[in-house]
Amino acid sequence: MTNIVNAANAEASEFPEFPMPRAHGCPFDPPPAFHALREEGPLTRVRLRDGSTPWVVTRYAEQRTLLADPRLSVLPAHPGFPRPEREYADTATAADTGDGDAEAHGLSFINMDDPEHARLRRMVTGPFTIKRMEAMRPAVQKIVDDRIDDLLAGPNPTDLVEAFTLPVPSLVICELLGVPYQDHAFFQANSKAIITRSSTPEQRSEAHRRLGGYLGELLDAKHDQPGEDVLSDLAAKVRDGALTRQEATSMAVLLLFAGHETTANMIALGTLALLEHPDQLARLRESDDPAFVAGAVEELLRYLHIPHLGMRRVALEDIEVAGRTIRAGEGLLLLNEMGNRDPDVFPGADRLDLHRDARRHVTFSFGVHQCLGQPLARMELQVVYSTLYKRIPTLRLATGLEQIPFKHDSFVYGVHELPVAW
Repeated sequence: MTNIVNAANAEASEFPEFPMPRAHGCPFDPPPAFHALREEGPLTRVRLRDGSTPWVVTRYAEQRTLLADPRLSVLPAHPGFPRPEREYADTATAADTGDGDAEAHGLSFINMDDPEHARLRRMVTGPFTIKRMEAMRPAVQKIVDDRIDDLLAGPNPTDLVEAFTLPVPSLVICELLGVPYQDHAFFQANSKAIITRSSTPEQRSEAHRRLGGYLGELLDAKHDQPGEDVLSDLAAKVRDGALTRQEATSMAVLLLFAGHETTANMIALGTLALLEHPDQLARLRESDDPAFVAGAVEELLRYLHIPHLGMRRVALEDIEVAGRTIRAGEGLLLLNEMGNRDPDVFPGADRLDLHRDARRHVTFSFGVHQCLGQPLARMELQVVYSTLYKRIPTLRLATGLEQIPFKHDSFVYGVHELPVAW
């Protein structure tokens, strides 16, 4: 037995360690080691710090094939489910699509397989339809314009994250859910505790508990005094017996967290990328074509990447793909930032090109677990990217790129601050 264990450890040590760092001075690109993995083939192995050796899927075609395969599971409780975040804690975030104790922390339905996943997801699809999002566009436009007014009336230079990129999606998700915006400091502080890698498991668990308690009380209030918002819809489903109070609270935590944290980082990182590509920024600023703006949003979603750890799955059965056999019980890390940089699908993939047709990207995943809130994210980004640079045409960095504090310490990538002037 000892010889077998030693042989397994020796084999694991031959694989590169995951996660991998980005290159200094290349904050918008995937880690160089990801490209080396792709050169080896569409499926390769890496070693996590717990000694496990999941498959890494780096090419677009195999990612789409596997994400549509019902023989893969998103349940973290399955043996073999890859947990690259365990060097930091035993819990993950909504953006990571993996949670160490999903029921306890309220991110349950994204960590479920069908049919239970489909049952719970159906409860919240209505508010996120494209039609509903388009109906919200005027309200989002007013939020964006009001924040730009405040920005222009405030100090120059300023931190765009604090003044604009975080308040906008926070205000939007509060309006959609029916959460009082005056409580935004509370949920932003707890969201930060969840996604910061330096947080202890106890701090992360306590942040989940506080958010769950807060939203549970709001759901109870909506039960007695409903409004025209998502929390009122969830409260009605609890009253009708379609959801338990815990299920509704779990959904509310997920929607509040995911609805502002990832979009805020995308607005900031996208703005920084455009400022570093002034020719592309000029095209966006000068265009009045909504179709071009929508296409530009898709290209920025393809080119940039917010979640750090990829899409994670575990095989329930043996699966043959790309000449490899993934055995039942083996984990997979599907790196969607590499799928989005696959030159066979997106020629010149490492170049930001707002005229590119990037609609096939896998930023929002693919298959039954693709992002529920993508219509909201797209609409918000379209409003922001079509408004901010027109209203502040002289917007520029107030410091060098090397001085920008990137979120290498977080499960959700972006910038801690973005000093700008105009």
